[in-house]
Amino acid sequence: MNKVFLIGNLTRDPEMSETNSGISMCRFAIAVNRSYSGSDGERQTDFFNVTAWRGLAENVGKYCKKGNKVAVSGSIQIRNYEDNQGNRRTAVDIVAQDIEFLTARNQNAGDDFYDASSAPRNNPAPKKKPALESFDDDGDIPF
Repeated sequence: MNKVFLIGNLTRDPEMSETNSGISMCRFAIAVNRSYSGSDGERQTDFFNVTAWRGLAENVGKYCKKGNKVAVSGSIQIRNYEDNQGNRRTAVDIVAQDIEFLTARNQNAGDDFYDASSAPRNNPAPKKKPALESFDDDGDIPF
């Protein structure tokens, strides 16, 4: 089973593109803090490249930006390539299957998000709970 779950912050704005056949694709990177500190007391951070496809890609491109916190579930994909000097390299990518946006909407001020803090508030008086009616129990058990 190839499954990975990561929670981290975007290190750059998502990059949207399309394949030749018109399928939406979005690439971004997230920084994920390790749960422990190094010998110098500093927390270590890992950086992961993430690719999202189709509708998921469009949502990330529309609603996320650098610094936003996201939860990504997906699979690990390893690819080999040659760099400009002819050296063989290996890259590890995350192919997203689900992404949950964890940054509060009002922290994306100016975006397409609805900012509830600026909406007029109608604070109606709390409703009274109905009084309980008495129950006439004649003591007969129905079974």
